[in-house]
Amino acid sequence: LQVPHAPSQPLASSESRRFTNKHSKKALKASLTLGILLGMFFVAWLPFFVTNVAQAVCGCVPAGFFDVLTWLGYCNSTMNPIIYPLFMRDFKRAMGKFLPCCRRSAEPRPSAISLSMRNSHSGPRAPTSLKNVL
Repeated sequence: LQVPHAPSQPLASSESRRFTNKHSKKALKASLTLGILLGMFFVAWLPFFVTNVAQAVCGCVPAGFFDVLTWLGYCNSTMNPIIYPLFMRDFKRAMGKFLPCCRRSAEPRPSAISLSMRNSHSGPRAPTSLKNVL
């Protein structure tokens, strides 16, 4: 005797595979973003800190070279607002809501009253669950 397969099992497994693929892609993208940010941080600031220690030990670092390394670190801070919108969709959306240069023409500009009401914690709030947060 042959027992027919239930049609819900293949759907459940394909749905769980889709769910897993979606989350693995998000995790990969998050890892890539974090890797780029940390890599840029180390490339920009590590020479400064190594030179700073060398300067404290032997005093053999020219002032001009030390200034260049300091500004290299400052450039890292300048790059963060560029890197975040490139790799993070949520950051890009948030910037688009509040900066006129980044807003799409179809999006209405939030008024000061709506922003203050949203941030005032008054009125009914939608229940939040762990599923909605994640």
